[in-house]
Amino acid sequence: MAEQAIFAPDLFRGQTALVTGGGTGIGFAIARELGRLGAKVVLAARTLEALEKAVARLRDQAVDAHLHPVNIRKEDEVAALFDALEKDHGLPDILINNAGGQFESPALEISANGFRAVIDLNLNGTWHMTSAFAKRAVAKERGGRIVNIVLVTGRGTPGMVHGGASRAGVINMTKTLAREWAPFGITVNAIAPGTIETEGLAQYDPARLEADIARLPIKRMGSPREVALAAAYLVSPAGDYVTGTTLLVDGGEHLGA
Repeated sequence: MAEQAIFAPDLFRGQTALVTGGGTGIGFAIARELGRLGAKVVLAARTLEALEKAVARLRDQAVDAHLHPVNIRKEDEVAALFDALEKDHGLPDILINNAGGQFESPALEISANGFRAVIDLNLNGTWHMTSAFAKRAVAKERGGRIVNIVLVTGRGTPGMVHGGASRAGVINMTKTLAREWAPFGITVNAIAPGTIETEGLAQYDPARLEADIARLPIKRMGSPREVALAAAYLVSPAGDYVTGTTLLVDGGEHLGA
């Protein structure tokens, strides 16, 4: 079934979008959507093989796609990424902070190192990318759009206390930076997807997923493209007056059951 076109085909023509964790899942869907709307997209992640496969898929769909390996936990690698982008493609206009992750575990069984690793990836890694993007944008006297992909955290996240804590930190960072950076023409928003049908769901118990979906007001999983369309809205001119918000794309999960 053909996908319905929502936005103008050349909406992002002349712009560059940097997407972390863009090799699979939601990140890939966002890169694909922005690329099909005319943006040059750069995928950044740790795994080169996944990036190469993703870029090949995007180019097969006529997307101007490129890659750059990076570990967002490492500030020096992030700085090198932006230096390379400025040299090869120009500084990005759009930053999608999608890279992150967590493992499911009862809180009492999470080690200090396990907790620290998730915080370092989700919170510190997002900060490294966001700070590098904004410093260069301000120095060049240009604005920009930042979108952080987080989790639905309003009801707590049993089984993922490290993930929930780190993503809640990103949500607060989103609000704070939105206030600080609005005078520079930089908007900062977040998207909190619910249960989205991606490769990452393989690590979770199918019975639990089925039960979670049954409790949703909209009783199905979301698609990666539905998250991608929300991102496209926030970084488009339609989002010019939107900053500091967390857009919930969760089928009503935040409403409780």
